[in-house]
Amino acid sequence: MKTETPYTIHSDVKFRALELIDVARLQRATKDQWFNQTLCEVNDSVVRLGVLKGEFHWHKHDHEDEFFYVVDGKFFIDLEGRTVELAPQQGFTVPKGVMHRTRAPERTVVLMIEGKGVIPTGD
Repeated sequence: MKTETPYTIHSDVKFRALELIDVARLQRATKDQWFNQTLCEVNDSVVRLGVLKGEFHWHKHDHEDEFFYVVDGKFFIDLEGRTVELAPQQGFTVPKGVMHRTRAPERTVVLMIEGKGVIPTGD
């Protein structure tokens, strides 16, 4: 995968507390190749849904960790010096300040948990 894909990133909170979040329905409705939607807030964090295929650019978050959990598909997190491969029902935390790039060779569904103030494209 040598070319970057266009990103569709929605930082607005789609669901409030006490609302049902149907990840499977959202996944089916997504037609974008690289889609990221903030689902809800939990204390000082947000949960985001990613429906992804392709690669994101190298970036880091100076002040916040980022957690990835694969729901469906195959997901790679490139770090300086190594690559982590995640299958469904596997998760991984990238600590603040660590350069990383995410890749999905096939359509992949990921849940991400990060601080409310994080800029999804990096600092």
